[in-house]
Amino acid sequence: MQVKNKSKKYFLLKSILVKKVIRKTLINLSKRVVLIMNKYKLAVFDMDGTLLRRRTIFVFAEKKGFMDDLLRIVNSNKESYKKSIEIANLLKGMNGRELLQIFRKIPLQQHVEKVIHEIKKKGIKTAIITNSYQFVADDLKSRLDIDWAFANNLIIEKNIVTGELIINNKDLVKQCTSCIIHSICKECVLIDLCERLNITPEEAIAVGDGLIDTCMIKKAGLGIAFNAPQTLQKYADISTSDFSMILNYI
Repeated sequence: MQVKNKSKKYFLLKSILVKKVIRKTLINLSKRVVLIMNKYKLAVFDMDGTLLRRRTIFVFAEKKGFMDDLLRIVNSNKESYKKSIEIANLLKGMNGRELLQIFRKIPLQQHVEKVIHEIKKKGIKTAIITNSYQFVADDLKSRLDIDWAFANNLIIEKNIVTGELIINNKDLVKQCTSCIIHSICKECVLIDLCERLNITPEEAIAVGDGLIDTCMIKKAGLGIAFNAPQTLQKYADISTSDFSMILNYI
């Protein structure tokens, strides 16, 4: 009987110890998960095709009747930033308020509002980085309660578009032989914003859908290709067509 009792006590103690070890292991794992989940301090988003379901300039072209001229410029062999300047001139003489009203009717991607809300609840800063125009990016920034918006400045005087564009990119130099000079260098904006926040790009999430987003997606700690072509997906850490999937990583 004594042997049996000792055996029972041994297995009971062993069971308790095992449970304690498992509990401690689970606690440590949960702490590590929390640390990983809290890794990111900044999330930057492309606007057209990422936060919005459509591309702003193409919607303007449809509504205002300059699609043929737009496509001619888009399909030309000119440098990307030169195309942006030429496209802006197509808006010359148009009413800024009317363009803004058109812009506000472009639908958001599904789950965008929820994702931005949850990201901000986690204390993560947010930004829009787009090669579109500052006045529309600022409008979307306000609607979604995003912290910053970076874009090109389409000059509007007395509510009329002058056709002049002040591009965001002030350094029109190729960083490498394959580099395309865009009207906004999204990687540069990401780096500058990280420096302002005293964080590293490794602590940032970048989300985009086009080739112009390649450099910032490669630079960020977590690069997400959203509804993107294979040419962008290969540089991303994650590729998805579900915007809410972002919440799995914060």
